[in-house]
Amino acid sequence: MDFIKQYIIQAISLAANNLRLSSEKIEVVALLRDAIQRSENLDVDIQNMKKITELSKLGIRLHEISDCLLKNKIDFLHLSDKFKEHAQSLIKEISFLLDKVTPSTFRTILDKLYPPKITEIQIPTVELKKEMPELPTEVMVTKSELKPEAETLKEKIIFEDEKEDEIGSFQNFEVTIMKPIKKLDSFLKSLSTEKYSFEELSNYAKIMTLNSDLAEKFGTEIIANMHRIIAKTLFVLKNKELEPSKEIIEGMRACLIVIVALVRSKEVDISVYLNRAEEFGKKIQVYKIKEQ
Repeated sequence: MDFIKQYIIQAISLAANNLRLSSEKIEVVALLRDAIQRSENLDVDIQNMKKITELSKLGIRLHEISDCLLKNKIDFLHLSDKFKEHAQSLIKEISFLLDKVTPSTFRTILDKLYPPKITEIQIPTVELKKEMPELPTEVMVTKSELKPEAETLKEKIIFEDEKEDEIGSFQNFEVTIMKPIKKLDSFLKSLSTEKYSFEELSNYAKIMTLNSDLAEKFGTEIIANMHRIIAKTLFVLKNKELEPSKEIIEGMRACLIVIVALVRSKEVDISVYLNRAEEFGKKIQVYKIKEQ
């Protein structure tokens, strides 16, 4: 069943990559992949999807794919072609789903399938209300999907200042989340020069932890997870379990870019950054926080 689960997750990712997605739709796709990843009985959950209006068409298609993999002999010589065929068949159903839901309404739908579970962990002075969830594996994604020039342009668009009248309409949540971002981005860029203090690492880690809790209260799970990944990495760096390598810095910056794009609803495709952040989160997950 793990093979089928990963097969379906990657087929969904490939299908979604063929659609023009806003930041909200990217979040829904990520929630869908995460829901399938944490399914304890995928066959039962797919059957239950077929009973929910918004998920019924997708549930039927996923059942067909699962049934094909279970009942037919797998021809590994032609598996890639079959995979592409299955991914293609999901495009219409995923598009239908994305037109019907928002991240908020989709979370409500998923609560019917998976009652939320919260695990608490304690660290001195700062409370992380739950460990980072298992993030989906993205085997099909390559790291060279964007040229450096294109990435630089996208980052400039995402991080650029909003106009004054737009800032005036921001809610407290958005202001709080955005306040430390630029300074933190500059700080991350300076890590490679070793011109930083452990106190700075600790302070930024605590800010990101507090803001992850705030994002969770507002129901923005992906934004909360991005904050948790950054906070945990900063604590690990502070405790000298990792060195601030280029990979570490770029992993945290990918999380920052996802946060800014989702908060500001930038019409920029951030799927590459989201995948990069999720892969990075899986690597950081193995470390335990030992705040001093």
